[in-house]
Amino acid sequence: MANMIRGISDNGGVVFYGVDSTNIVAEAERIHKTSAVTSAALGRLLTAASMMGITLKSEKDSLTLRLNGGGPAGTVLAVADGAGCVKGYVQNPVVELPLRGDGKLDVGRAVGKDGTLSVVRDLGLKEPYVGQIPLVSGEVAEDITAYYATSEQTPTVCALGVLVNPDLSIQCAGGYMIQLLPGATEQEISMLEQNVSKAPSVTKLLQQGMGPKEIMDLVLQGFDPQVLDEYDVAYKCDCSRQRVERALLSMGRQELESLAQEEKSVEVNCQFCDKTYNVDIAKLLKSL
Repeated sequence: MANMIRGISDNGGVVFYGVDSTNIVAEAERIHKTSAVTSAALGRLLTAASMMGITLKSEKDSLTLRLNGGGPAGTVLAVADGAGCVKGYVQNPVVELPLRGDGKLDVGRAVGKDGTLSVVRDLGLKEPYVGQIPLVSGEVAEDITAYYATSEQTPTVCALGVLVNPDLSIQCAGGYMIQLLPGATEQEISMLEQNVSKAPSVTKLLQQGMGPKEIMDLVLQGFDPQVLDEYDVAYKCDCSRQRVERALLSMGRQELESLAQEEKSVEVNCQFCDKTYNVDIAKLLKSL
């Protein structure tokens, strides 16, 4: 069963995306050994990036979300391809903070809000498109909403959630994104605001056994939501020995020869999947 959907309301005034990203966030936690609050921060950003990746025109295009809020988690980054598959990391994977007053993980404090959300779309052109806004809260969903309102003038509702078990495994994660098109009426805007304000959290709905379609049916009551596409999205790193070697070769012969005098081989670690590549420098030089 696909874990992401994309659709439109019956009259074409609203487009929506919904995803159950539990497997994505669980894989990120397994790789990066994140604490509860950093699992939530990275998981929310990965979830948002996956939905935003689907909006790209080609599967070869990519989208990067970068949070720099000045909080103890450091930089949080997520990269999606045009098929909605994602990878990411958090600079400081283990951060311990008290729960908020409402008993929830304090993602905003871990991320911080003295900084920016950057959105980079690489569409295969000469230069990527870069958008950047000051952070609103560091809670991620509010910042994504603000980005669309400020940089793309698109009224957007974004909801994201990650529920972490006491043993730090991921119980569930997911989110949805709803965007109003120019044809949306005042009545539709009002109805959507009421629906969203009444809807339980994403994690509560996932705990109840709902999938993306059931969640969107609930949140978009009265809109007759029609699913257009379904996707299987996952945590997916595209690193390879060839890419690592190409990156080293780009340093140039002189730099590599200097490196070879110090080390016979160099160890390169992928920050997205933690895979290590051991590259023989002398052998690499022969390929030049």
